[in-house]
Amino acid sequence: MTKLRANAPYLHADCAITESHLGRYVEIGQGSRITHSTLDDYSYCDRYSDIANTSVGKFSNIASFTRIGPTDHPMDKASLHHFLYRSEDYFENVENDQAFFEHRKSRRATIGHDTWIGHAAIVRPEVTIGHGAIVASNAVVTKDVAPYTIVAGIPAKPIRARFSHTITERLISFAWWDWPHDVLRIRLGDFRTLSIDAFLEKYESP
Repeated sequence: MTKLRANAPYLHADCAITESHLGRYVEIGQGSRITHSTLDDYSYCDRYSDIANTSVGKFSNIASFTRIGPTDHPMDKASLHHFLYRSEDYFENVENDQAFFEHRKSRRATIGHDTWIGHAAIVRPEVTIGHGAIVASNAVVTKDVAPYTIVAGIPAKPIRARFSHTITERLISFAWWDWPHDVLRIRLGDFRTLSIDAFLEKYESP
């Protein structure tokens, strides 16, 4: 019997999932926290990932100790501290600042299909990581990343494209990530052995 299933995500120990949707064959690593987010089919995160206010596509590979969509403090106010918006924790007869929390939720990060977010990388709110992109370990991504581009550094900058512009466009149009589960199984051998050119040539619609 397979570990991952279509009808329920695989959650390791000590996960905290809050108001989030997890798709088919999704795996959440030990101690990870997922808040107000979606992880689409086949995506996973490794140990102690922290994902907030984020839309993750299919087949995303998120390494351990990553932080995606980290929330901000009120930098334009007299104080940065929790007491401004988590006020119920500090004072009697006062409510939390719900408008602040709603603003946080609205600033969503977007992670495309078949992406790789490296160990301990940080992806800031309102940043989009394009399909097929790779974020290097320990990178801090503050700007959008083009599809099938490798970025690294603090702040993250493009290192190189994974494929030519033509191949990238063909892959995005091809959208193999939408194939049914049984088709993925049938074509698994070709995923493993064919070059990208041969794979596209074999399976692109005529």
